[in-house]
Amino acid sequence: MPSTVVDTVNYFPEKLVLRVTFVSGLVYDYKNVPAHVYKALKRAGSKGRFLNFHIKGKYEYDKIN
Repeated sequence: MPSTVVDTVNYFPEKLVLRVTFVSGLVYDYKNVPAHVYKALKRAGSKGRFLNFHIKGKYEYDKIN
């Protein structure tokens, strides 16, 4: 099911960076995210809810744009 909040999710395993592009156009890189968290996000029924409970506030991030 498409997310109403998250547009795309990319993972860079060599850097442990999770890049989230939101429907609004904002892009964030979350740092030191383990691969199992990325995989769980991909499987989640609600990407936005997963982000709120398991990623936001738990990992440092850079706002890309």
